[in-house]
Amino acid sequence: MLIGIFRATIIYLLILVSMRILGKRQIGDLQPSELVITILLSEIFSIPMQDTKIPLLDTFVPVFLLVGFELITSAISVKSIKFRKLLDGNSIMIIKNGVLDQKQLKKLRYTVDDLLEALRKKDVFDISSVEYAIIETDGTLSVCLKAQEAAVKVKDLKLPSTEFAIPVVVVSDGRIIEENLKLIGCNRNQLDEAIRKEKIMPDNIFIMLMDKNKKVLTIKKEKNI
Repeated sequence: MLIGIFRATIIYLLILVSMRILGKRQIGDLQPSELVITILLSEIFSIPMQDTKIPLLDTFVPVFLLVGFELITSAISVKSIKFRKLLDGNSIMIIKNGVLDQKQLKKLRYTVDDLLEALRKKDVFDISSVEYAIIETDGTLSVCLKAQEAAVKVKDLKLPSTEFAIPVVVVSDGRIIEENLKLIGCNRNQLDEAIRKEKIMPDNIFIMLMDKNKKVLTIKKEKNI
């Protein structure tokens, strides 16, 4: 039992290290070569989990080999456009100037139902409103709507606008997050002033959000929690 726990722990840590090295892409964002590596790694990791007679060293070698191979091919892809196209393929336009390219659909083995489903996932329910649609190398669909269908932007209306600032957590459960204060260019005196304006003690703050424009959102702690 202890040997099994030890092996499972080592394999788990090895998986974490491998995934950290390979990057943070989600499964749906993987390129073909990355997906192949991920599938192979899952198969390799599953074998020693099921058969404790297999030495862990026999798992380490192929794992590091595959991870190294992926890092090498990624480095070459960055340097060589031809190699990148050979490895990952090209993006394919299936709707151009509002016209559906049926040949490309057939080439991709992409049905109309597949296309309509992908458009719905982009909140597009009318195919006639699409000017361009492109199947990316990772299989996802990128969509550009026709000019008359596109959402109106503030600059189109020539209205004054302010730059959007992302709020960060500066106080969490009564604890001040110093690194986030630096991120938005705020010092302790400014934070103390913001807390005073909220008329609340820091210990009673569940979450306080602040952006670089010093806009504040405070959520108080609930009692008896």
